[in-house]
Amino acid sequence: MLNGKRQIVTQHNKIANKERNGRAGRTEHSGSVGSGLPPSPSWATYKYLRQSSQVSLLKFLAAYSTTMQILIVILLMGFLLASAAPFSSSQSDSGVNVWPKPRNFSWPQPQAHLLSPNFAITSPANHKYLSSAVKRYHQLLLSEHHRPLVNPSSSVRINTSAPPLLTLSITVADLAAPLHHGVDESYTLTIPITGGAANLWAQTAWGAMRGLETLSQLVWGDPSLVAVGVYVWDSPLFGHRGVMLDTSRNFYGVEDILRTIEAMSANKLNVFHWHITDSHSFPLLLPSEPDLASKGSYGSAMQYSPADVTKIVEFGLEHAVRVVPEIDAPGHTGSWAEAYPEIVTCANMFWWPDGVDWADRLASEPGTGHLNPLNPKTYQVLKNVIHDVSTLFPEPFFHAGADEIIPGCWKADPTIQSFLSKGGTLSELLDLFVNSTFPYIVSLNRTVVYWEDVLLDDNVKVQATILPPEHTILQTWNNGHNNTKRIVSSGYRVIVSSSEFYYLDCGHGDFLGNNSLYDQQTGSDTGNGGSWCGPFKTWQTIYNYDITYGLTEDEAKLVLGGEVALWSEQADPTVLDARIWPRTSALAESLWSGNRDAMGMKRSAEATDRLNEWRSRIVARGVRAEPIQPLWCIRNPGMCNTVNSFG
Repeated sequence: MLNGKRQIVTQHNKIANKERNGRAGRTEHSGSVGSGLPPSPSWATYKYLRQSSQVSLLKFLAAYSTTMQILIVILLMGFLLASAAPFSSSQSDSGVNVWPKPRNFSWPQPQAHLLSPNFAITSPANHKYLSSAVKRYHQLLLSEHHRPLVNPSSSVRINTSAPPLLTLSITVADLAAPLHHGVDESYTLTIPITGGAANLWAQTAWGAMRGLETLSQLVWGDPSLVAVGVYVWDSPLFGHRGVMLDTSRNFYGVEDILRTIEAMSANKLNVFHWHITDSHSFPLLLPSEPDLASKGSYGSAMQYSPADVTKIVEFGLEHAVRVVPEIDAPGHTGSWAEAYPEIVTCANMFWWPDGVDWADRLASEPGTGHLNPLNPKTYQVLKNVIHDVSTLFPEPFFHAGADEIIPGCWKADPTIQSFLSKGGTLSELLDLFVNSTFPYIVSLNRTVVYWEDVLLDDNVKVQATILPPEHTILQTWNNGHNNTKRIVSSGYRVIVSSSEFYYLDCGHGDFLGNNSLYDQQTGSDTGNGGSWCGPFKTWQTIYNYDITYGLTEDEAKLVLGGEVALWSEQADPTVLDARIWPRTSALAESLWSGNRDAMGMKRSAEATDRLNEWRSRIVARGVRAEPIQPLWCIRNPGMCNTVNSFG
């Protein structure tokens, strides 16, 4: 049996690899380790299975394990559904949409049956997070009654007298796979044209959750209708697809974070990067260092307790979203001085004193303070913080910041002045700090993520020899493709958050008071909205950004994925949803299935109508996403496009 199982998988992989290698520019970057299962059911695979079926199907199936039998049946069903038009996608034509667009979606004869009011889902019972997701989606499927902006009835044959969809059966091959980077999120979903029973197969529970979301988007109306005759095979192009939220500059309640994670899950995003602390406040209450929050937060009502963190982390697991903590240091640590003034340089000083050159400023924005690498107590406190955070967050990635070391802040300290007068350098100070903290984080079985500055800053940076690539990931935010290329060409894995494309706070003006820039009668800085990283990043800008542009195939493999970032100088819970959504939906699709169509052309024009529909659905689900067009545009297809080029 084992040899037979290995034979069909090997044969399938040979076929799939041959086809994949012939497909220019279609490389997966999920970082998954080999699962022994086919990475993508191909057309050639279906032909192979069809030829195999010339022998007795029962005898053929009897040679394999139960799991493999289910996989083969699903593949055969997919072949029958796809035979008229393999891997065709008619979802945008039908008005029924899945966001992000699946990698392979076949619906050759758009039809819909009723969803039975007694619809039931059967799934493995011994995975608490999958069980929670099944319960949640079961309720959503029966109660959502979504009304599309464009009625699908004109392009979908609706048959309310046909047998309704009664059940969904979920099969998971590996229930033990943890939610870590590189976990297999693929799934196969079949909804037979005869109704009755649908099947969802996934390698892991996390992939099954992605499939449940897809099914939920194939249901609409009241009474509920469901697309039938559908075959989906889906898997992300990139394994890291995230949102970074800054909760230091302005505070967000637990419910705001949970709502964001829930919306991320609906968009098949999988990393909530939590920038918890900064110079402005320290809102995380830590058992070993309680004074950091009690003195450094905005107040007792603006703190996250260990119970809050547990709630957020568990909620993330229930929605297949990892929660990655960031404790930024040694820069951006002014809030630490409320509890430990002796370990923070230039704390509570005016950020850019009158008459001082920009190069000699104390911070790049209001909110000063750097940890002092020469004070031994710095490391006592910091190691307590790292230990507590690693205990609270089981996630294997630990983001340690290390961005924007401002020379003027360190130079303001007498002990550092003495160190520099004896021939020391600021880069040597950063070396000392990283050498004193990096090994400890790694000893806790963590991979350390730093902002790119730690290695690429023009003035203060460490030697590459102290950051072994096997334990280090760099997150890029400057100079677009150029810095991505510099990082991967040095052998480091990278997460892309280019401020030119992925910063969601840009374009809202500057937050400085007494700013003469705005005292003009002829318009002010209209090119970038008065924002250092302007202009505003439209959803099209985000959607069309290619994060592996200009990289070799081997370099592209080091790109883990990307994150949009919401820094909170001018954001708080009142604008949170609108700042993030639906622009982040654009990131979600571009990193899940790409931003190009089958011909290799950018598909943002085709995505517009689909994003309008998706935005409407998530608004109905409670996410206050901003509109991307007037409703008139949706009601008058094509009339809001341009057929001419600007510039």
